[in-house]
Amino acid sequence: MKEKIAKTNVARLLDKAKVAYELIPYEVDENDLSAIHVAESLGENIEQVFKTLVLHGEKSGYFVCVIPGEQEVNLKKAAKVSGNKKCDLIPMKDLLPLTGYIRGGCSPIGMKKHFPTYIHESCNRFPHIYVSAGIRGLQIKIAPQDLIKEAKAEICSLVDE
Repeated sequence: MKEKIAKTNVARLLDKAKVAYELIPYEVDENDLSAIHVAESLGENIEQVFKTLVLHGEKSGYFVCVIPGEQEVNLKKAAKVSGNKKCDLIPMKDLLPLTGYIRGGCSPIGMKKHFPTYIHESCNRFPHIYVSAGIRGLQIKIAPQDLIKEAKAEICSLVDE
């Protein structure tokens, strides 16, 4: 018998929107919350495991970037697509009060409030990608187009190719 996975807020929102997805649990390593660890735990290609970053721009305020797990966000590209001259990742202590999520469990879906969201264009190379389900130890396997629609996201280049 399959172990029942507790539904997260992200899963409930996707159910409500009638979006197909799969909840995929993995072993959390408190000392390694990287997407690389997640990909290895899932036995998946790191290019399909995306991480969710929250940034702050001097003009737009807060916004979200979803990028391939092994990449670093290019702050110049992120600033440009979000209509800012410059931007920075938010301090870790601001993540939970701002989004309702903790580091290693931040999802582009279901934040306390919707922020402009940008997903790196490489997501479209795959039939499905993985993003956090809103808690550590659980990923959502979802078609990129469904994620884009649900997160009201824009596709763009966010990393150095």
